Amino acid sequence: MIVDKPKGWTSHDVVGRMRRLAGTRKVGHAGTLDPMATGVLVVGVNKATRLLTYIVGTGKTYTATIRLGQSTVTDDAEGEVVQERIAAAVTEDAVRDAVVGLTGDIMQVPSSVSAIKVDGQRSYARVRKGENVELQPRPVTVSRFDVHEVRRLQAGRIVDVDVTVECSSGTYIRALARDLGEALDVGGHLTVLRRTQVGPYSIDAARTMEELAEEFGMLDLDSAARALFPERMLTAEEATELGFGRRIPVTGADGPVAAVAPDGTVVALLVDQDDVARPELVFAAS
Repeated sequence: MIVDKPKGWTSHDVVGRMRRLAGTRKVGHAGTLDPMATGVLVVGVNKATRLLTYIVGTGKTYTATIRLGQSTVTDDAEGEVVQERIAAAVTEDAVRDAVVGLTGDIMQVPSSVSAIKVDGQRSYARVRKGENVELQPRPVTVSRFDVHEVRRLQAGRIVDVDVTVECSSGTYIRALARDLGEALDVGGHLTVLRRTQVGPYSIDAARTMEELAEEFGMLDLDSAARALFPERMLTAEEATELGFGRRIPVTGADGPVAAVAPDGTVVALLVDQDDVARPELVFAAS
């Protein structure tokens, strides 16, 4: 299902509520959202949890507000302000120019309060204990970084920038806010974050926690898989073979393919191997 995560909830909080609503412990999510963030959280129930691994690595889209003139320990509004610099001299043109340098294939240093493990312990846990954590830069892709509005607050001392970001999995929007502020020599942090797209799943299809509590419903497994992968239409005989985990002729596709039975049911995910297509996951059996 596509959940519109509310502000103040952790992703684990959402999973816990979904377990109660669905009446099953077999619930997971793809792509953690911080408590201050809202928007698309893809949640899998029962057999659909097997798709989550494929969803985690898909591209994502966010709308956000970046505050220039203040740096925080967490690179977002949840953390203590550690430095203030007057941003009155920052022009809209300068903001747009700095954004260009943070677009495309870049090396990004994740926020020190991320969940990345350092010597077996989460980075954020080390920071909370007072340690100075320095993470290594990682390659990410920011395919779109659009500036919508630049607003001046406190007589221009602070500048808020509304943006849309499309990026690869593993990109930290908090880190983009921090790096934009540093590129402009005034510091910056994230004050608002809303995820509007995860792979093929959009905020338009998302349901709030209140809506789900009132009328619980899920995107069916077949629709979810067919939205996520290219389709291979099967004959009845091929569907039967795959249901038993057997191989069929190659798909010719690069990557997993949803194998769809004549009745529209997704039987399996296929990957080509040499001259045959083998089932990587089989959904026919319960």
